[in-house]
Amino acid sequence: MAELTINIPEELKRRMESFKIDWSAMTRELLKKKVDELSELKSIISKSKLTEEDALELGRKVNKSLAKKFRESAMG
Repeated sequence: MAELTINIPEELKRRMESFKIDWSAMTRELLKKKVDELSELKSIISKSKLTEEDALELGRKVNKSLAKKFRESAMG
């Protein structure tokens, strides 16, 4: 098995020590989950025909729509 070293602030280390948790196992699981999510995203993106500009424009439209809905619901 490969080894990974990370640096964390001392305060975080002290707080972690107050829990009886196998931090190595937890970290492995969190890293695996994140890599799985990124792999799935990469697979979806590789099949997409959207250009970067298309994606940015779509994002702008979604943001604008969400902002409009939020304003409408806030004004009630």
